[in-house]
Formats: sequence, structure tokens, C-alpha cells
Amino acid sequence: MSALFFTDRTEVDINDVVFNDAVAVQIEQFLKEYRFREVLEQYELPVNNKMLMYGKTGCGKTMTAKAIAKVLDRKLIVVNLSNIVSSKLGETAKNVAALFKEVSYHDAVLFFDEFDTLGQVRDYDSRDSSEMKRVVNAILQLVDNFPSNSVLIAATNQIKMIDEALIRRFELRLEFTSPAKEVLNTYYERLLAKYPAAFQTIERKYDISFAEAKNEVFTQVKNNIIQAELAKSGIN
Repeated sequence: MSALFFTDRTEVDINDVVFNDAVAVQIEQFLKEYRFREVLEQYELPVNNKMLMYGKTGCGKTMTAKAIAKVLDRKLIVVNLSNIVSSKLGETAKNVAALFKEVSYHDAVLFFDEFDTLGQVRDYDSRDSSEMKRVVNAILQLVDNFPSNSVLIAATNQIKMIDEALIRRFELRLEFTSPAKEVLNTYYERLLAKYPAAFQTIERKYDISFAEAKNEVFTQVKNNIIQAELAKSGIN
């Protein structure tokens, strides 16, 4: 296996991912296009296969990529950006090219997490600008030639750091926002439903991400269980 990528075999059910209304509509349309792909192609209509997800960390971007791969029954190939990005001048662009050459991404979902990292390959020396141009140009060429039978998904928390020409290459741009109170309540109910009623009493926090909410549930439910066990043992 190449150090530039790895296959993520974690399965996430699409119904376990909570979307805001705008993203839910875009995801539904995306999946419908793949469901009726053959019919659409008969009319020479392209099926969108490049998706850029952006927004606050912990709001479901990575889970969405995994869920899409499962729905489409495709393997999820995750780009190892820590090995792609190099401090050696010109090496990052070469690594990007090597990635697209090495990876068997046909009929797969290729996932770039922290996509903005490729926009931060800077500050090595005065030749920084030309290095960034090489990296961006390499990605642009490879994205333009990305096969139609595969799906390219990129995720970022810092969309303003990504070159505008790259952003335009993605037909779908999904903004992941902090969940509203009612959305978080639904998420809390879903997480708590698997535990006995006696352990479900927690202090719900809002204005936080799904990841933060999950941690709150786990921490407080574990504490409820521990307290119950201590009470059984007569220990305060």
C-alpha cells in the first residue's frame, strides 16, 4: 500500500449522519443522480462527481464521505496529506501527481481531508510563490482529468485558504454549519436511545458541533453508569 493514501473500511450509514436542510437537499440530489446515472447518460447529461465540503470542524464532513462511499458501494480511498506535503521544493507537486498515478481510484471515492493543507505549502524561501503554483497547477490538471466513474470529495475547515480556481472545479459545494438547537436535540435523542432510561439524564449543551455533542453524551452517560455502580456498592 502506498504511503500517499490508504483505504478506509469504516462503514457509516447515511441515516446516522445529521445534515442541515441545504446540505440534505444537495446530498439527496447527488445520490439520486447516481441511482439514475445510466438514464441520465443516455441524454448526455453529466453526473456530478466532485464535491467540496467546508465548514466548522466536527460537523460531519468525514462521516458524510464515509456514508456516501457506503451508499454507492465504493471503496473509500483517503489521501494521506501528511505524506503528500513536503518541505522539499517541488516535492509536493510530484507527490500529488504520484498519488493520482498510483491510486486505483476507478469506481472508488477519493477523499481529501483537510484539503486546505495543500494551500499552506509555503514559507520555505523566496521561491514560495512558484512552489504554490506548481502544487495548484498539478491538482488542477489531475482534477480536470478525474474519471467520471469515480467520486472526488474534498473537505476543509478553511475554504478561504483554497485557490479559487480549485474551488470552481467542484460542481457541488456543501457548507456544513453548526447544528441548530432542534437538530442537536434530535441528535441527542438518537445517541441516548441505546442506553437504559436511568442513564439518559444529561445536561444538554448547544452551540457546539456534533462531535462535541457526542463527547458530552459519552462522558455524562459513563458518569451516570459509574455513579449507579458506586451506589450499588454503597460507595459515595
